[in-house]
Amino acid sequence: MTATPRTYWLEHAWLGTHVEPGVALDVTDGRVAAVRTGTPAPPPGAEILRGLTLPGLANAHSHAFHRALRSTVQVGSGTFWTWREVMYATADRLTPDRYHALARAVYAEMALAGITTVGEFHYVHHAPGGTPYADPNAMGEALLAAAAEAGIRITLLDAAYLSSGFGRPPTAHQLRFSDGDAESWAARSSLLKDRDHARIGAAVHSVRAVPAEQLSTVARWAEERRAPLHVHLSEQTAENDACREAHGCTPAQLLALHGVLGPRTTGVHNTHLTAEDVSLIGGSGTGTCMCPTTERDLADGIGPAVALQNEGSPLSLGSDSHAVVDLFEEARAMELNERLRTRTRGHWTAAALLRAATVDGHAALGWDDTGVIEAGARADLTTVALDSVRTAGPLPRLGAETAVFAATAADVRHTVVAGRHVVRDGAHTLVPDVPGALARAIQDLRA
Repeated sequence: MTATPRTYWLEHAWLGTHVEPGVALDVTDGRVAAVRTGTPAPPPGAEILRGLTLPGLANAHSHAFHRALRSTVQVGSGTFWTWREVMYATADRLTPDRYHALARAVYAEMALAGITTVGEFHYVHHAPGGTPYADPNAMGEALLAAAAEAGIRITLLDAAYLSSGFGRPPTAHQLRFSDGDAESWAARSSLLKDRDHARIGAAVHSVRAVPAEQLSTVARWAEERRAPLHVHLSEQTAENDACREAHGCTPAQLLALHGVLGPRTTGVHNTHLTAEDVSLIGGSGTGTCMCPTTERDLADGIGPAVALQNEGSPLSLGSDSHAVVDLFEEARAMELNERLRTRTRGHWTAAALLRAATVDGHAALGWDDTGVIEAGARADLTTVALDSVRTAGPLPRLGAETAVFAATAADVRHTVVAGRHVVRDGAHTLVPDVPGALARAIQDLRA
């Protein structure tokens, strides 16, 4: 994204295990060329990042258009399934231009929150009624362009969404999600190409949305490309019950039977699992993306994240429906949810939660050289203020604990992607007036 050599001086830096004061980073061609510790004063000409600098944050699960639902879906009561009807009505209003405007603003909001990479779980592919656009990937291309203009990286997880349930055709709302069958999905998805700021991955929307005999087609597409593969998994007990009725097994077992699980696969939510499911997921090296703010907003439940990690499932975090966009809140919510469930404290250290929000989140999205501050890594950085009303007081060496258990997205001071300031002193450098851009895009969607 930038070829200009530069030096950043970090007042305090999180280096994966500890906070180091006075760190100089030399950046060339968007990567860290050198990490120089023991640098108490800024070198001449260095850009100064005061506060605690972390590796850039990875939002491993996003549905950008859900941002338009914020607050709207808090009126009245209901369940995930009634919320879904409001979501469908919003999806019906999307066009490539509208989606581009909305996603650009949403991704700019993410940059303001310190997020440098987003995993966009993308399933709104066609025009209402299911007619393909002249460019069959017009919607996906709109998202890729939006991320570039907002200055962040994206992994577009192009989702196969072929049915409304086990053995049932898509509903009228879902026709624009469907390519008809997995082979047609694969043909369309193959037209999408990686680029400097973007990776193309795959997704199985869910076991209810992809017929069992077609799951292997999606898995094979991802395997051939060495691409990440994500899947909504056991988010709702109703889906589990329907899967057992249709196939005599749980969703996790069905995915295992058809070759979907594995080290490049991430199950999103993984909420209502059996002990055998946990062993299948962990034993196969399948990751788990927890989205605590959405899972509590939709009354989904609390997933067995501790058990999954203990079985070998790497954890990542996502803001999903964007009830809030705040990876610090996602990280602490995972720990605090577990405290409520077990009535004990300390299931993850702050370091472990930051790992889920950085290096493991990037790995889940196919960016294996991102999410750490070390030579050779991509120069993606997030600086958190240590002097706000939320973060002032603790010793700087407790910066990881402060970031995870006290800071919010509002405390992000700088966001750097590929060595370039995308957010400087709390202001986005590429998208002026992000709140206004969000308001205009959402109002246009409702017009």
